[in-house]
Amino acid sequence: MTPEQRSRLAQLLLGERLVALGVVVEGAPVVGLLPYAVSEDGRSLVVQASSLSRHSRGLVAGAPWSGIVRATDEPDGDPLRVPRLQLEGGVEPLAGSHPEFAGAAKAFLRRFPQAATTLKLSDFGLYKLELRGGRMVLDFGEAINLSREHFGEITTA
Repeated sequence: MTPEQRSRLAQLLLGERLVALGVVVEGAPVVGLLPYAVSEDGRSLVVQASSLSRHSRGLVAGAPWSGIVRATDEPDGDPLRVPRLQLEGGVEPLAGSHPEFAGAAKAFLRRFPQAATTLKLSDFGLYKLELRGGRMVLDFGEAINLSREHFGEITTA
């Protein structure tokens, strides 16, 4: 990965705030739109979801997930040229007793201070979405496969 590509990866992953998240629930694909924070080591996303939402039933330990993070689509631009990340990995629920809960909550609240209220509600939980790989598309003919190591090069500081 070139330094410019690394910079673009960081811009997309750290600059955007929503992931279109795909999971499997009862054998069928389900998509949700969730706010996310990037973990301190850059190797996972932290999302908050309500147990009342259908997609949260797919957020179980070890379950696969896939998602899209994209730059804003400009009305006069070509939508096929919108920079985007296709991401994939595994799910790990972070209950309050989980050793990673405090760090994940801190990262999430730093990005979304208003979530302090929902974090106290019993139907909202935090989930770690491990980043195992994906693909970054920056333009026509400009795409790069991403590995776990690429995400580790991104820092949240």
